[in-house]
Amino acid sequence: MKTKRFGMVLILGILCLTGCASWIDKGESITAVGSSALQPLVESAGEEYTGDHPGVFVNVQGGGSGTGLSQVQSGAVEIGNSDLFAEEKSGIDAGKLVDHKVAVVGITPIVNKEAGITHLTMSQLRDVFLGKVKNWKEVGGKDREIVLLNRAEGSGTRSTFENAVLGKGVTAAKSQEQDSSGMVRQIVQDTPGAISYVAFSYVTDDLIVVSIDGISPTDKNVTTNDWKIWSYEHMYTKGQPQSLTKKFLDYMTSDSVQKTLIKQLGYIPISEMKVEKDASGAIVK
Repeated sequence: MKTKRFGMVLILGILCLTGCASWIDKGESITAVGSSALQPLVESAGEEYTGDHPGVFVNVQGGGSGTGLSQVQSGAVEIGNSDLFAEEKSGIDAGKLVDHKVAVVGITPIVNKEAGITHLTMSQLRDVFLGKVKNWKEVGGKDREIVLLNRAEGSGTRSTFENAVLGKGVTAAKSQEQDSSGMVRQIVQDTPGAISYVAFSYVTDDLIVVSIDGISPTDKNVTTNDWKIWSYEHMYTKGQPQSLTKKFLDYMTSDSVQKTLIKQLGYIPISEMKVEKDASGAIVK
């Protein structure tokens, strides 16, 4: 009798494992790579989507907009996340990619609390990042050396900031560089005199955000282009999306994300924008 029972248990166990393996085999997954400014939104949306769809997995990685665009162009991933239009990135054939705009992000200068400043003119901010101003006392702050911190080459956040503040084709003075917005935030927080820039979604109470020419970095000011340092958040696909990729992108533009998650995480719904920007950076509406 015991032998028969053991045999039945063994058979049931094998059937269970076979069933589990079959369920796993039927699972679907996609990968989205690129912009660290967009990463928190896509990660959160991916978690919610997979929670509602057992057997589905959305893998989200950073690496910067340049990485996202090059990876999706090569077919290595299904989605390339970018703060830049594909047309802005050299080596990318924008004609082969399809743009899915899912949000807008404002970008703000951030400084360590020991800098002693809360506002700058655009001219002063430009001179700080060009290395012409070396000490915060030169622009009304404390007698403390300025410590510049930039995002790495290939970062869409960096390109957006440099284009808006320094001008097209002008790069910031040589400084320490970081691949991650989260790391930038931490270093500025921990380094007296430090200054950098991050998406609004990365701002915390441990940092000082800097107003420019009397304009504060707020969502409302972004929607009217009074605050000029902002970009679309793009999710690019190579050709029209199919299967799970299409379903997930449809979810990203659904009310579940656009009316709740986007605002909760510090992004701006595209529907709230009063202006429109083209790939050259010109306001067209």
